[in-house]
Amino acid sequence: MNKEEEHTRSLFGFSLSDRAKWQQFLICSSGFFFGYLVNGICEEYVYNRLQFSYGWYFTFIQGFVYLVLIYFHGFTTKQMVNPWRTYIKLSAVLMGSHGLTKGSLAFLNYPAQLMFKSTKVLPVMLMGAFIPGLRRKYPGHEYVSAVLLVVGLILFTLADAQTSPNFSLIGVVMVTSALVMDSFLGNLQEAIFTMNPATTQMEMLFCSTVVGLPVLVPPMILTGELFKAWSSCSQHLYVYGVLGFEAMATFVGQVSVLSLVALFGAATTAMVTTARKAVTLLLSYLIFTKPLTEQHGTGLLLIAMGIMLKLLPDYKVPNKNRISNAISKHGKSSNKQEKDPEFEERTSIV
Repeated sequence: MNKEEEHTRSLFGFSLSDRAKWQQFLICSSGFFFGYLVNGICEEYVYNRLQFSYGWYFTFIQGFVYLVLIYFHGFTTKQMVNPWRTYIKLSAVLMGSHGLTKGSLAFLNYPAQLMFKSTKVLPVMLMGAFIPGLRRKYPGHEYVSAVLLVVGLILFTLADAQTSPNFSLIGVVMVTSALVMDSFLGNLQEAIFTMNPATTQMEMLFCSTVVGLPVLVPPMILTGELFKAWSSCSQHLYVYGVLGFEAMATFVGQVSVLSLVALFGAATTAMVTTARKAVTLLLSYLIFTKPLTEQHGTGLLLIAMGIMLKLLPDYKVPNKNRISNAISKHGKSSNKQEKDPEFEERTSIV
């Protein structure tokens, strides 16, 4: 990790540069968990309890709340270190992912959608090998960890389909498309932080929101969602209060997850988001009193195993070729010293 990057990294005014790695991880993860746990509860309430399924419109409202919060945080365009064009691709996949994720809740129940999204750790790891500026390679145990997570989430999803079914082919297509966009999203964010360590979380969130908001307008108009959502929310104005509260909590989560991406990379961040989704899912079942089966328990056990395997430290076996090369180089240097007249003179004096 670039030292310059660590010196410039902070979270809501709290410097992370003078803290140990585990403290940085704990602080960023805590902010992320808090923001998205509140987000999950609000989404469950709005989509399933109120039967409002306007993903594009809600994402649009969320973006404006982000801009207001960023303004009060003191960020201005004068603080930007990257050109606007840097954020075009990032903004398109970000808004597309958010809109499709929220919209899929009209066809999938929340735990099922959440489980599909949780499998993104594998595509994120695979895509990291092809993103320019990253070309990441991961050790074998991290792939095993990711597979355990995915299998556990699939088992949980299948069990959920038996106990509280709300599946639709349209919803599966939407959430799968969001999954593909997520595989690009984290790696693009990491690539920007890597190529320009002076990039701040506020700049990335501000620019991606400003560039991405216009992307949401065409699907809202083409699907007729803009007028339906406006009419429905006008009759239930308190929904805007719920959305505003959700957006503020998600803002904390977004800035925290960008800190994780900058400090620990896209793949590690994807593992953290998967752990958060498991916690959110359990809360969903506990708060809204849904039945848990043995298959749910098996899925959660595999998820826990995957997370524990991810936490294992890397152990690199010494390369025999490197050792032999080092020995041969040392031998050659010793021979040169022995042939050196000055070396022979010094040894004879001794």
